[in-house]
Amino acid sequence: MRTTHLYKPESIDTFKKQLLAWSQQFYEVVWMDSNGFNNTYSSFDTVLAVDAITCIQTDYHEAFIKLKEYQSTTQDWIFGYLTYDLKNAVENLKSRNFDGLQFPELYFFQPKKLFFFHEDMVEMCYLNMVSDEFEADLNDISQYEPIENKKENTLFNINIKSRIQKADYLDKVKNMLEHIHRGDIYEANFCQEFYAENTNIQPLEIYQKLNTISKPPFATFIKLGDKYVLSASPERYLKKTENKIISQPIKGTAKRSKNKIEDNRLKEQLALDEKERSENIMIVDLVRNDLSKTAIKGSVQVEELCKVYSFPQVHQMISTITSEINTSEHAAHIIESTFPMGSMTGAPKISAMKIIEDLEETKRGVYSGAVGYFTPNNDFDFNVVIRSILYNETKQYVSFSVGSAITAKSNPLKEYEECLIKAKAMREVLENEIYK
Repeated sequence: MRTTHLYKPESIDTFKKQLLAWSQQFYEVVWMDSNGFNNTYSSFDTVLAVDAITCIQTDYHEAFIKLKEYQSTTQDWIFGYLTYDLKNAVENLKSRNFDGLQFPELYFFQPKKLFFFHEDMVEMCYLNMVSDEFEADLNDISQYEPIENKKENTLFNINIKSRIQKADYLDKVKNMLEHIHRGDIYEANFCQEFYAENTNIQPLEIYQKLNTISKPPFATFIKLGDKYVLSASPERYLKKTENKIISQPIKGTAKRSKNKIEDNRLKEQLALDEKERSENIMIVDLVRNDLSKTAIKGSVQVEELCKVYSFPQVHQMISTITSEINTSEHAAHIIESTFPMGSMTGAPKISAMKIIEDLEETKRGVYSGAVGYFTPNNDFDFNVVIRSILYNETKQYVSFSVGSAITAKSNPLKEYEECLIKAKAMREVLENEIYK
């Protein structure tokens, strides 16, 4: 059981920054921020979950069975992530590529303390065992100084390297195009890793800079001991609200321009781009098929097709697909039946995942997996982990990956350039990082 307190800070923005700084004392931290993108399906502005009373971490073997048992047992809020490599629990697949990060393949925890932001109010939900700490925590939080206010910074160089060199990338895309022309697949999302070794970073500072640049609707900061996820994701994977399921895949990207006329032209070009629309529609069909596995017959609907949304770094083409389910469907099973998300795999999904595994050089791990939460009444909401920096503090290994959808109309060089556009914000905050 939880005790709820409502609190109205003098400045909601200042309180958010102080709260996030305060949270770093805990081993487990999940921060999710919508950055003001309160669309039809938003549940709250921001949420912070800290300090586990229970948790589950496991590899892919029977991962969804274990998650189902854990979620059913806790019947409480649980927060965490699903890695892309849980595909091996869903299908007869393997992940043999290099893994410099070494994250558990599934990690969820039940927090002692929760903070939900709704406009200018904060809803603080504490487990009864720690409910008497509410006043002391408020006083403690007010003593914390926002990260960006701290002085005495020094520059430190980060040497970012590409796992796949440009010439090799172009050859691999040509190889994938051969699979497409043979009819093995229609589309596949091909990704490449950028990384730095023997590197120390300040994760919270990096996250805040990345979020300031991108301001996406599914920003996430995760700290699990020495492992960090710093995400500026614009994409929702899957949400359940009572008996409604919502998926919002992104396929189609265009750069932004500071010139308003040029920026509108780029947005209009994306909306009309035949190649971008075709890859989006292919993923919409895949998602419709995935949702149909648990949907009430005839309930799968495309509410929005190929709509272009603008973010600080890029324009994105997003579709919204929904379905209705029976109340008997278990939340974890709904995720399992659609995992991994179609926007990060391809069509047909299993064939695409096999080809991806052969051509990529790095195990994806948390990248192109999902971060989110389950509620006590079996609802959930998960993003797609893209535009994200991953960090293993003990191994001093920093990584971010980017990808693009390869179709019959793809130009390998343009796909490479699209990856660089997507990598821009992450590379910028790392290469210009400032350290204490």
